[in-house]
Amino acid sequence: MKLEEKAEELLETLWIHTQERKRDSLSLTELEVSQGDEPLSQLVKAGYVSVTDSQVRLTEAGLAEATTVVRRHRLAERLLNDVLGASDTFLHEKACKFEHLLDRGLDENICTLLGHPRLCPHGQPIPPGRCCQEHLQWPHRVVAPLSELLPGQQGKIAYIYASESAKLQKLMSMGILPSAPIVVEQTFPSYVFRVRQSQFAVDKDIANAIYVRLEEVEPTSPAEKSPRRWRWGWWRAR
Repeated sequence: MKLEEKAEELLETLWIHTQERKRDSLSLTELEVSQGDEPLSQLVKAGYVSVTDSQVRLTEAGLAEATTVVRRHRLAERLLNDVLGASDTFLHEKACKFEHLLDRGLDENICTLLGHPRLCPHGQPIPPGRCCQEHLQWPHRVVAPLSELLPGQQGKIAYIYASESAKLQKLMSMGILPSAPIVVEQTFPSYVFRVRQSQFAVDKDIANAIYVRLEEVEPTSPAEKSPRRWRWGWWRAR
């Protein structure tokens, strides 16, 4: 069943409050709808929500559908931010419009193109899809983790995914920030890269946390790059 935009927005609101804010349900007043409103009636008819004593709850089928809606929205934000350079001021509004244009299946193509991002530009987790579990590869990805790049590839840091706040703060204090230019110089035995005038050597755990928006530059094959001795220190997040 094709849902109206308002119905999808209701699912998204319910998902955020029940899955991320740990609410059991939302009232009709909180959702700003009435019992007979068409978007809500559409969700009830589809079996996505139940309404009891003015409280609206997601059903099992509704949770799955709502997860898909949230995933499309946050992928749309990631695409608009990383690829199209949309400003943060109108990012949410534009993503709301854009997500409704994404056909089922196209969201997986976008996710793969962007390197299976884990967070939206606002730092909220993107629900993983089938493509994330299978980790499908795209021949011309736009955003990829540093750990999957080759020497010579460069671009700008799109975002940093670090589950530990201390690790994130450490990276940021070193000047490893979104939009900063980055060049990969070595990937073995450690990952060596340059951000502006500073050079860093990190392990794979840190390299996995740095996502790069790629530029069209021919990478250097490791076989073509002669060994060099790096004199700066090894840095590991604590």
